[in-house]
Amino acid sequence: MSAVFKFSYISSLYLTFCLLLVLALSAKNYDATLCHDDERQALLQFKSGLVDEADRLASWWLSSMSSLRHLDMSGVYLTEASDWFQVINTLPSLAQLHLSSSGLPDIHPNVASLNLTFLSSLDLSYNNFNKSFMPQWIFSITSLVSLDLSGCHFRGPPISSSTSSFHNLTSLKFLHISENEFMSSSLVLKELSSIGGNLISLDMGSCGVKSATLDSLHNLTSLLSLVLYDNELTSTIPKSLGNLCNLRHIDMGYNNFQNISLTSLLRSFLDCKSPSLESLYLEVSRLSCSLPNQLEQLVNLVHLDLGDNDISGPIPESIGKLSFLRSLYLYWNLISGPIPYSVGGLSSLETLTLSHNHLTGTLPESLGQLSKLKYLDLSHNLLTGVVTDAHFSKLIGLKNLYGSGNNLTLRPHYANWVPSFQLESLYISSWDLGPQFPLWLLTQRDLSFLDMRNTKISSTMPESFWRSFPNLQYLDMSQNQIQGRLFEIPATLVGVELSSNLFSGKLPKLFNSSMLKLLDLSNNSFTGSLFHLLCSWGGNVTDALNLANNHLSGAIPDCWEKWQSLRFLNLENNNLSGVIPTTMGYLSYLVSLNMCKNKLSGRLPASLMWLKELQILEFASNELVGSIPTWIGTELLDLRILNLRSNSFDGTISHELCYLTAIQILDFAHNNLSGNIPRCFNNFTVLSKKETTEINPDSMISGFPFGFGSGFEGIEIKNSASLVMKGQEYTYSTILYLVMVLDLSSNKFSGSIPVELMALQALQSLNISNNQLTGVIPKNIGDMKFLESFDVSLNHLSGELPMSLSGLSFLSSFNVSFNNLTGRIPSSTQLQGFNETSFFGNKLCGVPLTQICGEIEHHKDQQEDDTSHGVDFGLIISILLGFFVGFWSIVIPLNVGTIWISLYKLRYMLGC
Repeated sequence: MSAVFKFSYISSLYLTFCLLLVLALSAKNYDATLCHDDERQALLQFKSGLVDEADRLASWWLSSMSSLRHLDMSGVYLTEASDWFQVINTLPSLAQLHLSSSGLPDIHPNVASLNLTFLSSLDLSYNNFNKSFMPQWIFSITSLVSLDLSGCHFRGPPISSSTSSFHNLTSLKFLHISENEFMSSSLVLKELSSIGGNLISLDMGSCGVKSATLDSLHNLTSLLSLVLYDNELTSTIPKSLGNLCNLRHIDMGYNNFQNISLTSLLRSFLDCKSPSLESLYLEVSRLSCSLPNQLEQLVNLVHLDLGDNDISGPIPESIGKLSFLRSLYLYWNLISGPIPYSVGGLSSLETLTLSHNHLTGTLPESLGQLSKLKYLDLSHNLLTGVVTDAHFSKLIGLKNLYGSGNNLTLRPHYANWVPSFQLESLYISSWDLGPQFPLWLLTQRDLSFLDMRNTKISSTMPESFWRSFPNLQYLDMSQNQIQGRLFEIPATLVGVELSSNLFSGKLPKLFNSSMLKLLDLSNNSFTGSLFHLLCSWGGNVTDALNLANNHLSGAIPDCWEKWQSLRFLNLENNNLSGVIPTTMGYLSYLVSLNMCKNKLSGRLPASLMWLKELQILEFASNELVGSIPTWIGTELLDLRILNLRSNSFDGTISHELCYLTAIQILDFAHNNLSGNIPRCFNNFTVLSKKETTEINPDSMISGFPFGFGSGFEGIEIKNSASLVMKGQEYTYSTILYLVMVLDLSSNKFSGSIPVELMALQALQSLNISNNQLTGVIPKNIGDMKFLESFDVSLNHLSGELPMSLSGLSFLSSFNVSFNNLTGRIPSSTQLQGFNETSFFGNKLCGVPLTQICGEIEHHKDQQEDDTSHGVDFGLIISILLGFFVGFWSIVIPLNVGTIWISLYKLRYMLGC
């Protein structure tokens, strides 16, 4: 009766403790910022009382169990338990203590009396002790067999004394001590060597160990597992470390072995008569060698990971002799040549990853013999040829097939082929599966992830398609020519990409229970209203909606409060009309909004100012009116792209828009804007190179990665923008974050070009043509070193072309035509290479124009020089001309009279 009472009593206390602990944790997580000041104070006091009571009961409860031998509180939140060690020290019978990832606040480096004489296993891993020194008391527990201090971040060598070093731990067999700085000391490794003969497993990953330091570690004769990943190793493991022929597991990934061959690195193992090595991990180690034939000597190898290196050359035929191999990772290398036929000899293989290499040729049919294969990744190589059902003949266990990015054609021998496997993931984009829809696909009822993008299917989707995949979460069949209608999207789907097909009819229906995060139906022929899709149910958790480039019409429905999770919305290039709904202000998480090329009218609604996460705002080619709101500059401070091109906006550009310091693309072309170009544009820190233009983790200007869980890795929806540069329209997507544009053309701006505009040194395209600008082109335009396109045509600019233009070495489009510019065109490779039409309508001379500058300039200079001396050459010429005429009017009659008298006398004398 008393035993039952005692049990009930202890159970009641334990339950009370658990309840208090749960309440305390709940109180910790409650958001006190939602309360008023008096409520917040009361809540904080309540939380403090619960936590104190929970800690007190926990301490009392544990200290009352003196015979406790095994205690595991890993993952329990113990940040407030400052006396945790004192409590543990009252348990003299404790043999195993596990406090991993418990948020312990202090390591208690100084302990007067240690009462843990029977402790054989101590696990304090992943408690960050803020780079404290290694505590002495751990080295006093001489009974320790297993010690795990991974991720504790102890620094410096332990204090040197007889009670504070590894040589006291003579029973230690398992030491996991990764992510601790003090292990990089050669003195510490020498101390460890003194008891190394007993060690079976040693993990020193991420400790900053150098190859020279590792030479201090020796005599580990019993070692079976050695982990040295993410250190600073550059050479082989010294033979003095121990009996390497007995080593079964070695992990040296994330080191730097670029100056050593794989053969040399493995020499100590290859020289063994019967190497025991079962696991070898050398991923991301900068290996730049070829795969040696000697790998076949590692006959017991079960796991081999050489991924993400610079390994080149072919896969040796000898690889097929590793009959115990269960996983082979050769991804992200430079491996070339065909996949050897001998790969069919890897009878135990479960995982084969050869992605992102330069493999060529066809798939060997021997792959079909790997009956235990579960995971096959051949994606992103140069494989060609035909794949048949023979390649999959015995792959009964295959669950994941990745083959995207190859030029393979799948042609089963039989039209009614039913594969022997049941796939969960199938990624074969860019294969040729068409033109008919592959009916064998409908047999894969376990599919969760299906990517058949760009597979040349041009038939209709079978009516039973959606019913065939009850577990389907992600579907990408974009860039085909699939026809027909979509009536509904199953509720199980999280991502659907069906863009660039020939789907028609009304938009599909979504279920109320839908968990859809990504829906891309762009570039199809859908018609009708948006209402059916957007407003016919009670809301969802969709992140991205892309309906661009369809034939949708009617007004945009005013029910966006149901789509408050949206981050990406693209309705570009449809026939949507009417005003922009005010409920779009509910889309507070929206990062990208594109409604270009529709027939939207009215003003920009003020509710859009609540979209404070916006980085991309595009309303180009609509019928919007009114002034550009000042709240764009004061509220949408993260904007990187603002495109209001080809509307009917009027008024001036307010100085508030200069608050958009992150702007990269600003396009107001083809509106009715007037006034001066703001001088404060030099506040654009990205365009003026005051801020880096590299994409940062918070920027989604290029695209949106979707991390919905396992299987969704690498799935991304791309942003795009249609921009007019160099007189042509381009669509940018992948490199959108690198594009820098300012376009104010075809408006009514007046005044001069602000000198401050020249501070935008990252600008690639500047177009201020077809305005009413006067004055000169600023002399320091040459500061815009990255300028590729410059257009100031159709203005009233005067003066000469600045000589600094000749320094714009990236310039490929240039137009200053139809202004009042004068003088010589500056000499440069770029300027003289443009067509003469770029300079028409001015008084310019020099190449490429036919007008020669030399004579004109000399005459002009002479006139200027004469005028500068004050001489009136017109008066001088008049005087000289009068003198000449007067003189000869007197002289000529006298001479003529004399001549006639002489002639008369002569005639008389001759008697004629």
